Amino acid sequence: MHTRSLGPFPVTAIGLGCMNLSHAYGTPPSAEQGERVLRAAIDFGVTLFDTAALYGFGRNEELVGRVLKPHRSRITLCSKGGLAGVPDENGTLKRVIDGRPEAIRRNCEDSLRRLQTDVIDLYYLHRWDKKVPIEESVGAMSRLVEEGKVRTIGLSEVSAATLRKAHAVHPLAAVQNEYSLWTRNPEIAALPACRELGIAFVAFSPVARGFLCDAVHDVTTLEAKDIRRTMPRFDPENHARNLKLLPPYRALAAEAACTPAQLALAWLLHQGDFVIPIPGTTSVDHLREDLSAADVRLSPELIRKLDALINQHTVAGNRYSEQSNREVDAEVF
Repeated sequence: MHTRSLGPFPVTAIGLGCMNLSHAYGTPPSAEQGERVLRAAIDFGVTLFDTAALYGFGRNEELVGRVLKPHRSRITLCSKGGLAGVPDENGTLKRVIDGRPEAIRRNCEDSLRRLQTDVIDLYYLHRWDKKVPIEESVGAMSRLVEEGKVRTIGLSEVSAATLRKAHAVHPLAAVQNEYSLWTRNPEIAALPACRELGIAFVAFSPVARGFLCDAVHDVTTLEAKDIRRTMPRFDPENHARNLKLLPPYRALAAEAACTPAQLALAWLLHQGDFVIPIPGTTSVDHLREDLSAADVRLSPELIRKLDALINQHTVAGNRYSEQSNREVDAEVF
């Protein structure tokens, strides 16, 4: 397996994002299927696993913790806090961003329990709570490092300005932002800042939430609770325009002798050796396909063709709704 550096940890060049085993894309797979995917990832040699308190309101961490506990010493385990399920007055769990030190500590301790581990290798602030100075939230995370509850820290969905402020308080091992051919926002400033400061850049949604797998052709078939239903790029009008990108994209995948999903991942790997994509899947076969992307080599000419075909100017629609955009700190074109 090809490896890259995630802070002090050597990890597989392609990790596994565990979110969709419990969360986000409609009805999640059964626990048994989630276990099969996780066990297959171990069998295939994956050493980087990414989860969060939010995913399934803790159920994803419970699944990951249960299955990966026997392999804990040979993997790098990442989770996130500052965004979790909080009971309302009726006891119903609601998604809440809370970057106060006491909330971060509570989230971390809950995650440790669910993950059945004494320490989390990389602990991210899932969202910057804009009501709390980033220095205050990161200061709380640094104390978790001092106490041995987490080994390293990172941030998710942040701008270069915010990551620089945070890095000055405590060194960041990683920044995790959305990045793919059709989400180029990190190229504005966050990606160059990570390269300059020696921070790993972990790319989530690297296959564009399934679009670059050539798997989402009819948005009306998506389940009502699928988060793509709220995303402007999957609005029927925008999606119809974006579908026109797929035939030439398929042709470039054929030119590279790989699948569309592998092409998207290989493109990311070619953006720098500090970039680590974490695709998610509910299929063992797709997992095997994704991991094989590390062996795909792209010529400079093919990369130029990809950059010209799919970019911020050719993709229709924003990546998030207006409400979701207000919750993130990433730069926008």
